[in-house]
Amino acid sequence: MRRGRKLEPIVLTSEENNRLLEWTRRQKTSQALARRARIVLACRQDRSNRDIGREVPATAQTVGRVVNRHQMAKHFTLTITDTSLAFARKEEAIAAEAALDGIDVIRTSVRAERLDAPSCVRHYQSLSRVERAFRSMKTVDLKVRPLHHRLADRVRAHLFLCLLAYHVEWHLREAWRELLFADGDPAAQATRDPVAPAERSEGAKAKVARRHHADGTPLHSFRTLLTELATIVRNTCRTSTQTESPTFSVTTQPHPLQAHAMGLIDTLAL
Repeated sequence: MRRGRKLEPIVLTSEENNRLLEWTRRQKTSQALARRARIVLACRQDRSNRDIGREVPATAQTVGRVVNRHQMAKHFTLTITDTSLAFARKEEAIAAEAALDGIDVIRTSVRAERLDAPSCVRHYQSLSRVERAFRSMKTVDLKVRPLHHRLADRVRAHLFLCLLAYHVEWHLREAWRELLFADGDPAAQATRDPVAPAERSEGAKAKVARRHHADGTPLHSFRTLLTELATIVRNTCRTSTQTESPTFSVTTQPHPLQAHAMGLIDTLAL
């Protein structure tokens, strides 16, 4: 048997020894750190690596964390002893979960008399609107951040104005639905099968196909329609170059599309 050079013994001060003992006993210490501390304490006693390995084995909790890293521990049966580790697949549990792959279960505490199953699914799917609202406020349109305020009242006022702006945007989208690339019949969403794949209405398909209204005016996205309306301006004019001369205002006359959009705003019921 070949022997290597003799290893130098580990010399610890009383303070270092007490600190290592504290790490091995404290509940909040991570398991990896506690195991290293136990190994150092065992090496201090001039013991062989084989003896130390038997004394500081991999615990069941360590194996459990590794196995359950991808939420797979429920599919295996583990047998851990001082000298071995064995595992077996739970075939029945795996088959039972495989039968539910791709199926979501929605549970609610609301009684069926107030909220039936289709309505429950529709309300759950409406959460995507909330997610789009936050995305619009954070990154796309309103851009809440960055905040250039430090006082609490000003931060709250900034966020309130952003929420108010999105509230106005939502009502504008609803009023301009016929002018945008949007489904003109949102009420149909309340009656269609919520589990079946969503399909565009015939009106929405016609919008995408022709990209114009029946009168020839182009369809718009919300941004391009705002850009179109931004050409309506109010000019302050002066009768002469003298600063004392009177002034008067001239507002750009809207073309038919702009006039129609402004008329739809007047129909908003707030």
